[in-house]
Amino acid sequence: MKVLFIASEAVPFIKTGGLADVIGTLPLELRKLGIDARLVLPKYGDIDTTFQDKMVLKNTLSIKLGGKYHQGALLKMECDGVPCYFIEHDYFFNRKGIYGFEDDAARFAFFSSFVLEILPRLDFRPQILHCHDWHTGMVSFLLKTRYSERMYYKRIRTLFTIHNLGYKGLFPRKTIEDLFEIEPQQYFTINSIEFFGQGSYLKGGLVFSDYITTVSKTYAREIQTPFYGEGLDDILRKRSNHLQGILNGLDYQHYNPLSDPSIFVPFRYSFEKKLENKLKLQEILRLPQDREIPLIAFINRLVKQKGLDLINQARDELLGMNTQLIFLGKGEEKYEVFLQQLADSYPDRVSANIIFDDTLARKIYAASDMFLMPSLYEPCGISQLIAMSYGSAPIVRETGGLKDTVKEFNKFSKEGNGFSFKNYDAFEMLSTIKRAVKLYRDKHIWSKLMKNAVETDYSWKKPAKDYLELYRRMLNATC
Repeated sequence: MKVLFIASEAVPFIKTGGLADVIGTLPLELRKLGIDARLVLPKYGDIDTTFQDKMVLKNTLSIKLGGKYHQGALLKMECDGVPCYFIEHDYFFNRKGIYGFEDDAARFAFFSSFVLEILPRLDFRPQILHCHDWHTGMVSFLLKTRYSERMYYKRIRTLFTIHNLGYKGLFPRKTIEDLFEIEPQQYFTINSIEFFGQGSYLKGGLVFSDYITTVSKTYAREIQTPFYGEGLDDILRKRSNHLQGILNGLDYQHYNPLSDPSIFVPFRYSFEKKLENKLKLQEILRLPQDREIPLIAFINRLVKQKGLDLINQARDELLGMNTQLIFLGKGEEKYEVFLQQLADSYPDRVSANIIFDDTLARKIYAASDMFLMPSLYEPCGISQLIAMSYGSAPIVRETGGLKDTVKEFNKFSKEGNGFSFKNYDAFEMLSTIKRAVKLYRDKHIWSKLMKNAVETDYSWKKPAKDYLELYRRMLNATC
């Protein structure tokens, strides 16, 4: 079985979020199951030169886009046994940063078009194109429209994975018409790529892919409702027989507190060694060093989705508890200002780190007692999985992958790996935090909770088998 992953980012090459972790690790696990899984990415200028120096030029190709011809190149290297292809175009991809440019419509139109056009020249013939998020949604659109009658492409199946429905790849109708030279009467309809007067690359993936997955079972159900469906719930309900939730996994070799060089003191089950990490982190962040005070961490993008409005509503009571809060992340200016003001007002209780720093993040995971994720919605979430691996008890809202991975701890049965609350409500969040803080005072009970969290297994083994079974069903359906 041959599967080509098509995505906009992947570790270890380039990363802005959890998508990169999935693309960088799932193909490895699939190859263990006998699948020839490979991946293709844009060749960004931000990719480290140690990787770029290993890339070998395999082919060049000129494709038509927006009435003009654009020359691109295909490069290849192998990483951890996975063949990786890179699409080179200096103007589109050799720049600082990977998203958020005015010409993103053209950049990812070129990427999608080039990938399809170069397929017959690859050194393997994929049976399934596994596309990820809006950046690749037009691959399925083009395959089913422009390439549908070409013999090479006829038996290729497409799988589209939604990592976050909130990012739709919306662009002006005229822009998309010009880029792809498509007939508006045929494709700018409610059953195609039109979305409230604009065009959506993500909708192209939802409508034209053979099958759709998303990154947790709960999120797969949620997005078929108006509240979570982002205006696309009707299409998702219509495609429910071809929609499946498969939970993301975690690479436990990459996130292992026993071997992580970024943390102060290696540990696994040792509560005392975790306390050593806590004391050292308090020192470098200039918080009062205190073994007994519960340390609550928040590591995430600073956007509405992540529940920062609840934290703002509850800040007085939250700071009235005997706790310390550490925030790490970047995002919307209003949330950055809010957290910085909070830290300035309560320097002995709050540390606001308005940066993205993976090394500091790992130190915080290892040092924190609790990890707060009060998300409005959360397709899967990787932060709660990392937190548990580092012995930090997650406090989450029951939504998406958070509901599927965090089980409420019962102090009587000693079962569970964290704490959760149902509604997006500041009072419920506060009550849950209070419950966790109270339990933290009993070190015997807390050590058991910490052990449960550490032993929680959300590796890629089961999700990889689920994808293997889905790939088989997709291919059998074509016979």
